[in-house]
Amino acid sequence: MEIIVEKFGGTSVKDVAARKQALKHVQYAVDQGDKVIVVVSAIGRKGAPYATDSLLGLVGAEQSRLTDRELDMLVSVGETISTAVFTELAREQGLNVTAMTGHDAGIVTNDDYQNAKILRVDPKPIKDAFVDNDVVVVTGFQGATESGHITTIGRGGSDTSAAILGAVLHAKRVDIFTDVNGMMTADPRLVTHARFIKSISYEELANMAHEGAKVIHPRAVEIAEQAHVPMRIRSTYQEPDELGTLVCDRTSNQIEHYRTVTGIAHQTDLTQFTVPTTRLSSSEIFQLMAQHGLSVDFINITQDQVVFNLVDGDAAVAKDLLTKAHVDCQAISHCAKVSVVGAGITGTPGVTARIVTALSAQHIDILQSTDSYTTIWVLVKEADLKPAMNALHDEFLGVEK
Repeated sequence: MEIIVEKFGGTSVKDVAARKQALKHVQYAVDQGDKVIVVVSAIGRKGAPYATDSLLGLVGAEQSRLTDRELDMLVSVGETISTAVFTELAREQGLNVTAMTGHDAGIVTNDDYQNAKILRVDPKPIKDAFVDNDVVVVTGFQGATESGHITTIGRGGSDTSAAILGAVLHAKRVDIFTDVNGMMTADPRLVTHARFIKSISYEELANMAHEGAKVIHPRAVEIAEQAHVPMRIRSTYQEPDELGTLVCDRTSNQIEHYRTVTGIAHQTDLTQFTVPTTRLSSSEIFQLMAQHGLSVDFINITQDQVVFNLVDGDAAVAKDLLTKAHVDCQAISHCAKVSVVGAGITGTPGVTARIVTALSAQHIDILQSTDSYTTIWVLVKEADLKPAMNALHDEFLGVEK
């Protein structure tokens, strides 16, 4: 028995037409002789009645008086409704199918409500269900504690649910269905020559997802990589035999090894802080941020100062904390981080020089930079984001012939 996991996001189950299109992919896999685990998100996006943000809006969202445990009781309902609705339509179309909550499917988490961590998954319930069924529809985004309290596993949780089920049940592939045809070399809304990526390594995709590419949650990619389960990023609206972008091990012969750069990702709405270490040490500055729940990113440390970034929404809190500590700082708001990602960057000389040259030619100031083996980051003013993205994409990825 071979298993395929197919995850359908909110836009893929938003209405009857979308669900019927999703079921074409399920039926195709069944016709190929596979058993299928379907993982579904809540129906639609914000504004749809059962979307996660809509459910939170019923209780005042961030101002809610509910505990985190009680909030999980509420927001998990969206995926439960979606699972039941999808199962009903699948059965109507003649599939042998059963539905399961995350708890039913053996997903056990800790009690960190709203952002629970998966402790283990018991494969037996789904394996037993496949004796009489070709399809098991599972609620994404949720599990349960050892004592049976329902939990949710954070934003992007349905991707994580699909990946962990694929890993534990040794699936031959995990398909992540979305409203795009696969991974692109950059956001096509910003980059004129952005194009489809046929194959990408887990590491490259995780880096792009961490740096702003929103087609999949990075946790899901990391789980698949650890288990060596191939993934596909696909469109619900493609034909079932169109397989989208393949995600696999870096050593696979299906990865294009000659390329230096695979893609350009970005994040917006950042504020850059430059803080001298004359009054507080660098460790004390970061401890101050952490104590107040502020997650710093893109860090440079020198003998005299620290430079870091926060999302714009946290900037006022950070400024207030530093002012109360009698620490001067310089803050530049409305910044954007641009990430040049590629496994081929490792050991290739001159990549940074090409980045600096390409941006300088467009008169774009680099406010900050840093690098790792497979990613080089630069910070620019948000007003320069589009020309920066296009300049770097044209430099490294050019125009598809």
